[in-house]
Amino acid sequence: MTTKFFPPPPREQLVPRPRLVERLEAGLRQGRKLVLVSAPAGFGKTTLVVEACQRLGTGCQLAWLSLDDADNEPIRFWRYLVTALRRVEGGVGDLAIDMLEANQPPPFETVLTGLLNDLAGVSPPLILVLDDYHVIDTRAIHEGLNFLLDHLPPQIHLVLTTRADPPLALARRRARTEMVEVRAADLRFTREESLAFLNAILRLDLPAADVEVLLRRTEGWIAGLQMAGLAMQGMAGALVDGAPDRLHEFIASFAGDDQYIGDYLVEEVLHRQPEAIQSFLLQTSVLERFCAELCSAVFSGKWSAAGEEDSMLTADHRPLATSKVRQLLESLDHSNLFLVPLDNRQEWYRYHRLFAELLLRRLRQTLGPEAEVELRRRASVWLAER
Repeated sequence: MTTKFFPPPPREQLVPRPRLVERLEAGLRQGRKLVLVSAPAGFGKTTLVVEACQRLGTGCQLAWLSLDDADNEPIRFWRYLVTALRRVEGGVGDLAIDMLEANQPPPFETVLTGLLNDLAGVSPPLILVLDDYHVIDTRAIHEGLNFLLDHLPPQIHLVLTTRADPPLALARRRARTEMVEVRAADLRFTREESLAFLNAILRLDLPAADVEVLLRRTEGWIAGLQMAGLAMQGMAGALVDGAPDRLHEFIASFAGDDQYIGDYLVEEVLHRQPEAIQSFLLQTSVLERFCAELCSAVFSGKWSAAGEEDSMLTADHRPLATSKVRQLLESLDHSNLFLVPLDNRQEWYRYHRLFAELLLRRLRQTLGPEAEVELRRRASVWLAER
């Protein structure tokens, strides 16, 4: 499928992000092997990489591969990756392709060794972008990419956009200054970027105070600001008298239960999680801030519908082991599931405000107000004992 090899076209209505582009450029100039752009859905990861690649211009060759769930088959993955390289650097990977297409392909390290030997002769520098790497969950592919990264020639750079941190020895690469990281905290729109997006691009002409409110509500989440802006554009077009007041009321009440925000978070985030993770997210949505011990005291370990005889939402529930909850929180943090760390020790967290509001609304819809009361009671008991 040839469309996998083309980056998305640059957006006409784009807020330039020179501070982030310059960070990526500096990392590439310093010879960093890996550029990791890791953040939840809707933070502008791919848009940033496209902007950075445009800025680099003819000084670098660009190979692009957009990934999907079907690419979890190792032979398919490596064939696509090599093909992406061959489209910009003819002759690279001929031997690798032959080995991959053999009736009995050799070990992947053998295939990748041949590819690395070809890449050693590439000039000028080459950037390989793997977009949406979070769809890859095959261990053999992660191991192969780790091998590739460990032996990349200095003029070859790998850029990953992902919603979850990949198992690519990130701690070791970070300690050896082999990688550049751009995360949700970096990708959040600043006040100036929010003003430019809402007023210069969407032409909403909002007072700075209203933009500040939206920025706080969305916490700089670009997709949230975009959906709020599109909703206000529709309102402004439909209203003449009283439009500024209506827009101000909309901004003041903007929350995670807004239809567009809710639909996006459900489709792009919540429904993509296993049922057990969805249960954990919903049950802990009653907590403004939480640690593993508090979540253990609240979380039942499974859902059951309201009114069923075996409902876990009872006063005598069995808490999940704190060690398991701690592992779960670390996994959610690495998966960029709108979890905001509140300290440097990975002990206390909170959910992104809009995500928390969506989860709480889903909790009430799913199990009703009685479930919320019981969950809050459990949290109160835990806090009182402390």
